[in-house]
Amino acid sequence: MRPSGRKLDELRAVSIETGFTKHAEGSALIKMGDTHVLCTATIEDRVPPFIKGSGLGWVTAEYGMLPRATNTRMRREAAMGKQGGRTVEIQRLIGRALRAGVDRSALGERQITIDCDVLQADGGTRCASITGGWVALKLAVNKLMKAGDVVSDPLVDPVAAISCGIYAGQPVLDLDYPEDSEAGVDGNFIMTGSGKLIEIQMSAEGSTYSRDQMNQLMDLAEKGVAELVDKQKAATA
Repeated sequence: MRPSGRKLDELRAVSIETGFTKHAEGSALIKMGDTHVLCTATIEDRVPPFIKGSGLGWVTAEYGMLPRATNTRMRREAAMGKQGGRTVEIQRLIGRALRAGVDRSALGERQITIDCDVLQADGGTRCASITGGWVALKLAVNKLMKAGDVVSDPLVDPVAAISCGIYAGQPVLDLDYPEDSEAGVDGNFIMTGSGKLIEIQMSAEGSTYSRDQMNQLMDLAEKGVAELVDKQKAATA
C-alpha cells in the first residue's frame, strides 16, 4: 500500500493553470499533488554568443525553490552568494530537456528563458518543472506565431517528465516525498509526446534493481508521460 493510497500506476492529482502571471509571454502554475511549480517564459531577441549568427534559437532554464517550499526554511541562494550544485544541475536538465522538442532553426535567432520557481515541494520538482515549463514555452511560441514573428511552429513534439521508483519492493509511478525518501530505487524519465526518450536519471540507494524492474519502470513512465502530455495539450488548446 502506498502512503497516499494511490494505485501503483496512478499519478498524483495534476492541474495546470495557464496565464498565471500578467507580464510573462507564457506562464503556467503546475500542481502535481502537493508539489506546486510556477513556470514562466520570457522571449528575448538575442542568443548566447556561441550561436550568434547561426540562425538558430535557444531555449534555456533557471530553477529555484522558495525558502518555505519545504518543511523547514532554506536560505535563499542569493543570500549565500552562489547557486548550489543541485540547482545548477536541475536547471541544466530542464533546459536540455525542453530543447529536445524544439526546431531551433524554425525558432529563429531568439532566446526563450523558462523560469521554474518551486512554491511548494513534495517530491518530483524537476519533473513538474519540465512538464509545466513546456506549457509556458508553448504559450510563448503561440504569441510569436500569432504576431507573425515565427512562420512555422518550432515546437515539434511535447516534452514531459515523471518520476518512477521501487518502493516497498513494488514499482510505482510518480513518487511523492514519503516514497522518494524511502525508495530503494528511483528515477526521472523525460520523454516526448511520441514516446521517444530524452533522458533517464536512475539510481539505487541501499539496493539494486534488475533489468526486468527497469523495464517495469519504463512502462510506468510511458503511461505517466502520455497522461501528462494530454494535460499539456488540454491546457494549451
